[in-house]
Amino acid sequence: MRKTIIGTLATLSLAAAVPLAVAQSATPSAAPQRAHAQHAFRMPSERSEARLAYVKTALKITDAQASQWDAYANVVRKQAQFADQRMQEHRARIEQAKAAGGERKRPTAIERLERRQQFLTTAAARSGELLAVQKPLYAALSPEQQRVADELFAPRGHRGSHRGMRHGRA
Repeated sequence: MRKTIIGTLATLSLAAAVPLAVAQSATPSAAPQRAHAQHAFRMPSERSEARLAYVKTALKITDAQASQWDAYANVVRKQAQFADQRMQEHRARIEQAKAAGGERKRPTAIERLERRQQFLTTAAARSGELLAVQKPLYAALSPEQQRVADELFAPRGHRGSHRGMRHGRA
C-alpha cells in the first residue's frame, strides 16, 4: 500500500511539473492571443458581408430580384459600418481610460436607464429602416424563397420557435 501511495504522489508531482516546464519553454509569440482577437471577424461589417453572401446564395436571388436585394444589402452594409464606427469609438475610449490610469466610474441608475432608452431608440430606427427595404424584397420572393427567408430572417436564437417554446405548447 505504501508503494501505491508513493507511486501516486510521484505521478502527481510529475504531472504538475510538465505543464510548468512547457510554459517556461514557450516563446512569447506562442502565447495565446486575447479572446476577441481569435474571432474570424473583428468588425461587424466583415460579418455582415459574409452573412449577405450566404443569404443571397440560400435565397437564390434572381436577376429580377436584384434591385430589391441591392436595396436590402445596402441598408445592412450601412448599419454594419455604423456598428464598426461605434465599436472603434468604444475601443478608443477603453484605451484612453487605460492610458489615463483612471478607474471606470460606474454609471448611476438614471444613466443606465438613459443609455437603455438611447439604445432602444436607435434599435427601433434601425429596425424601421431594415423593414422598409425587407418588405419589398420579401414580396418579390417566390413562395419557396419566402419559406427560406422566414428561417434566415428570424431573430437569432428564435428560428422556428419563440424563445425556445413551440407554438401551442407550454
